[in-house]
Amino acid sequence: MGELLIEIARKAIASEFGIVNEIEVEELEKKYPELKKEQATFVTLTIDGQLRGCIGSIIPHRPLLNDIVSNAKSAAFGDPRFSPLTPEEFKKVKIEVSLLSVPEFLEYSDIEDLKSKIRPGVDGVILQCNGRQATFLPQVWEQLNDFYQFFAHLCLKAGLQQNCLECHPQIFVYQVEKFCE
Repeated sequence: MGELLIEIARKAIASEFGIVNEIEVEELEKKYPELKKEQATFVTLTIDGQLRGCIGSIIPHRPLLNDIVSNAKSAAFGDPRFSPLTPEEFKKVKIEVSLLSVPEFLEYSDIEDLKSKIRPGVDGVILQCNGRQATFLPQVWEQLNDFYQFFAHLCLKAGLQQNCLECHPQIFVYQVEKFCE
């Protein structure tokens, strides 16, 4: 299944360059009915191990196939942190597709309690505070493997102070099944 999901993401991007035709949604869904199931995904693009785009859905709201196609195109051409992917970069880009579980609210009493409940490398985290929100996939623990560093960066990503855990934000956790090229 993983190879198919990566292939769909790659074809979605390639279709924007005119390299391949648009994806035959009906044909793929007929052959692989599981692609019709609503599923939240993230598509991450890297070149030489460096992030080149990452866009996704946190809550399942459309069929898996549509979610991957949309997120792949957005990661390649709509991630505001990067300029649109070029055809030259497309030749070198590596694609990772993550299937997300439904996020679950995590109750905690204080920062130490939160630290005891978060599972580095396993849990993706959604942080919500003062109308702002950000998420890190579980894979981010590979670069930010210290609890405090992880959350400081997540707070900053949400546009909050890096010590925003002191304000007791709402925390949701989810897990992923990831497929890489």
